[in-house]
This record gives sequence, structure tokens and C-alpha cells, in this order.
Amino acid sequence: MDIKETILSDLKKAMKAKDADKLRVLRSLKSKLLEKEISIRSGGEGDITNEQAVEVLMKAAKQRRESIDQFEKGGRDDLAESEKAELEIIESYLPKMMDDEKIREEVKAHIDQTGASGMADMGKVMGAMMGRLKGKADGSDVSRIVKEELSR
Repeated sequence: MDIKETILSDLKKAMKAKDADKLRVLRSLKSKLLEKEISIRSGGEGDITNEQAVEVLMKAAKQRRESIDQFEKGGRDDLAESEKAELEIIESYLPKMMDDEKIREEVKAHIDQTGASGMADMGKVMGAMMGRLKGKADGSDVSRIVKEELSR
């Protein structure tokens, strides 16, 4: 079962269970997936793919992380906790992300392969790494590790 179908199925379950928090998050995700699907269809392509659904979910997760950061800086721990609960639900539908160690291995291998030697090569390395690790790792983690490795 693909991500979209799983979310729709879980949405029905949350409705039956009257789980208001999960229901709110799943309705939001369904809406975002539908928007993406409409934009894809208007471009002449078919239905939304699992990779495109992962992109939508990663964007939603990133928005929640940014909100959590802002709420914590603003001293609104109640709102931060609400966003953390939503983030947990969203992340349950995302594939397991790579840890820093695995990202570092990929980055080192690519740097050795291309002969990148300093921060001037950051764009070249990041472009390739984001293409290779799309949907498997958070972009901010990849960027941080690439900077660390190129600075050595």
C-alpha cells in the first residue's frame, strides 16, 4: 500500500475512533497530497507517486520543526508540544531517515569520487547529494555534514 492510501485508510480509522488530534493532522496531509496531485495532473502527468508523497510529507514535517523552534523561542511550550505531537504523526508515515553516520559515509564517498577539496565545491557536492539522498535524509543534516567534511 502506498503512502497516500495508508493515510486515507488511517483517516477513516481516526474518524471511527474519534481521535481528534490524529484526524486533524491526517486531514491536513490529505489536503496537501490532493493539492500536489492536482498540480501534477494539470501538468499532464498521472497520479501522485510515492516519492512525490514523501516530498509533501517531508515539507509538512519541516514546517512543524520550524514552528516548534519558533514557539520554543517565544516561550509558548504549549503550542510547541502540540506541534511535536503533529510532527510525530507525520513522521510515522515517512520512510526511516538516514542517521548522521550513514550520511557522512555517502558524503565522503562522493567527495572522494569527485575530488572536491573545499567550500568552493559546496554547491557541486550538495546538488549531487540532495539528488542521491532525496527522501532518505533531511537537507539541513546533509548540508551540515557536507560543510564539516569540506572544511577538513
